Amino acid sequence: MEVIFIKDLKNQGKKGQIKTVKDGYAENYLIKNGYAVKKTKENLSKLNHEMARKEKEDEENKQKALKLKEKLAKVTLEFKVKTGEGDKVFGSISVKQIKDELQKQGFDIEKNKIDYKNSIQSLGFHNVTINLYPEISAEVKVHVIK
Repeated sequence: MEVIFIKDLKNQGKKGQIKTVKDGYAENYLIKNGYAVKKTKENLSKLNHEMARKEKEDEENKQKALKLKEKLAKVTLEFKVKTGEGDKVFGSISVKQIKDELQKQGFDIEKNKIDYKNSIQSLGFHNVTINLYPEISAEVKVHVIK
């Protein structure tokens, strides 16, 4: 029997995949537990419609990410810190502080999207990468001053 997976099932199939399985397995496990539906014209039509909608949504999200990337390229975040002898910075600039400063400037960026492994611990300009969408990331300049 051919089935269309409607949920991911480890080692069996991914959502949207069409696969031939034994009748008993399909009826008693996959369909009964909501992992798959029988392959019919109606279900194929639904799958195609769902995939087209998802593709369109992905394209819209990608365009939004590209526009946001352009805006973020023009942004410079400025942090004023206390320094000691030899301009050694007390503390550091964390991801949370970068997120908060971006939010003050009107950008709603989640903390986990900011890709900066180490906190900033020196004066000057630093580049911080923000992952906006798969394969789309923006660079934000962070300026640390006394």
